[in-house]
Amino acid sequence: MLGWRDFKDGKWGPYNWKTYKEAYEETLQTGSALRAHGIEPGARIGIYGANCPQWIVAMEACSAHSLICVPLYDTLGSGAVDFIIEHAEIDIVFVQDKKVKELLNEECTHAKRLKLIVCFTSLQQEEKDKAVSMNIKPYSWNEFLNMGKENPSEPSPPQPLDICTIMYTSGTSGEPKGVILTHENMTASVTGVDHFMEKFEDKMTVDDVYISFLPLAHILDRMIEEFFFHRGASVGYFHGNINEIQEDMMELKPTFLAGVPRVYEKVHEGVLKALEELNPFRRHMFHVLYNFKLKWMNLGYKQKYASRLADLLAFRKVKNRLGGRIRLIVSGGAPLSSEVEEFLRVTSCGFVLQGYGLTETCGLATIGHPDEMCMLGTVGPPFVFTEVRLEEVPEMGYDPLADPPRGEICVRGRTTFAGYYKNPELTREAIKDGWFHTGDIGEMMPNGVVKVIDRKKNVIKLSQGEYVALEYLEKVYGIAPIVEDIWVYGDSFKSMLVAVVVPHEGNMEKWADKNGHKGSITDLCSLQDLNQYVLLELKSAAERNKLRGFENIKGVILEPQPFEFDKELVTATMKKRRERLLQRYKVEIDDLYKRLNAAAKR
Repeated sequence: MLGWRDFKDGKWGPYNWKTYKEAYEETLQTGSALRAHGIEPGARIGIYGANCPQWIVAMEACSAHSLICVPLYDTLGSGAVDFIIEHAEIDIVFVQDKKVKELLNEECTHAKRLKLIVCFTSLQQEEKDKAVSMNIKPYSWNEFLNMGKENPSEPSPPQPLDICTIMYTSGTSGEPKGVILTHENMTASVTGVDHFMEKFEDKMTVDDVYISFLPLAHILDRMIEEFFFHRGASVGYFHGNINEIQEDMMELKPTFLAGVPRVYEKVHEGVLKALEELNPFRRHMFHVLYNFKLKWMNLGYKQKYASRLADLLAFRKVKNRLGGRIRLIVSGGAPLSSEVEEFLRVTSCGFVLQGYGLTETCGLATIGHPDEMCMLGTVGPPFVFTEVRLEEVPEMGYDPLADPPRGEICVRGRTTFAGYYKNPELTREAIKDGWFHTGDIGEMMPNGVVKVIDRKKNVIKLSQGEYVALEYLEKVYGIAPIVEDIWVYGDSFKSMLVAVVVPHEGNMEKWADKNGHKGSITDLCSLQDLNQYVLLELKSAAERNKLRGFENIKGVILEPQPFEFDKELVTATMKKRRERLLQRYKVEIDDLYKRLNAAAKR
């Protein structure tokens, strides 16, 4: 059922496995230990740490006793763990050894409300003492299991509408919001995948293996693992370093891979780099075979029959980079570019699908179909048990009755969430007449599939799947003394943010005098030294405001003239016209991304 690797003699060893029987026994023992501490159904239980077998055992123990699993996830921002502990009223946390110090840190003020912490492995004496001093009872994993063995308790299974998990998610500039998912949501999602998979000739078996590296605190990985357990298949966890994921894949040899677009972009970049090192003839042959197979796939042939010769001569090497046994690749979290999707469909020797969904839709809202090249660049038709409609957004010019039909994607069905925890106002804003308003703008293609084309609010997803609130960042960075005005730019096909900055004239002149530079404002804005100084000031503003790493500005374009001088760029109320700004600076932005990407590869 669950696989992991141990670090021995300076290297990572082979995968160790916990069987379904062993995991089931540990789940019963963990649940019994919780009940022995007086924990009653409905209590919120925190889980804090990287993906591992203990995470799953704790999660399943919650379900067995009608307890509510609440993942704690620190990349939601500084103080997010502290906020969630207090907001969800968590009394017990299962925690990875590396996260114990952060949990008991003085800055995590609400940790004082905890009654119990259970470490995935064992605690150091110093950590035990710190916990005891805070009136928290500390347990190692084995101690807690033994307690369950000595105090057995019958499971207390939940009802369909009982809360299964409260999954906190970002998405706006405020505090994390707690998405309430019921057991009906979770089981409908798993059953839906069952129905979806039945349609295809390649059936899933107990021999299938999934490599888990997306956070279990995110809905995509959670639902995939739930489905694999439902089917009796295997899940192997990466050893923790995403840069060494290929080593884990070579050892595990997974048949199923799910990731955000950035993962697949790296695979694509890696293959292209390897191609550059080939001699011209072999490189030419690769492209010939690629185009030959693509032609037959576009004519309707399934990828495995389109060109077995091309797979044998060229593409098996791409498959081998992924462990050699990959049958299915799923991309979610943000749009995957058509170029990368087509490349993977042709070269991976497996099925490649894009899906669309949110935590609020319990994962999938739409899903593409394998071997359907007409779905390239789209996220497919609505998922099982799900209805999708488009709603007009007149202020952005999107009309579902126009040609093509475009509008805000709204979803309803058995997998749609119950609401935001302790936030009825936000729930009312998001769910109207039973329809969840996603905030994403979609286009309905003639064949009935959905393409995500925009965001209703100025909140975007970067290619690694993280939300970024652009207006909020502009407020934060706008406080920097060197900044007169700033427009932050990012999109779902990029992993980093850039900005166009109008420097503050007085502070720019002070900097110039101090550093021996002279000239007009335009001359100063062309200086590389000033560009670097502005970047450093933005970095300082990010650190002061405890922004997350992906919210940092990685490159800037300096604009000598304020945006309001051009009425095309701002509204009458001085709001930025983002599409017009993009049109104005597109050439410079594209050039800046090229330079940043080149620097990252060096």
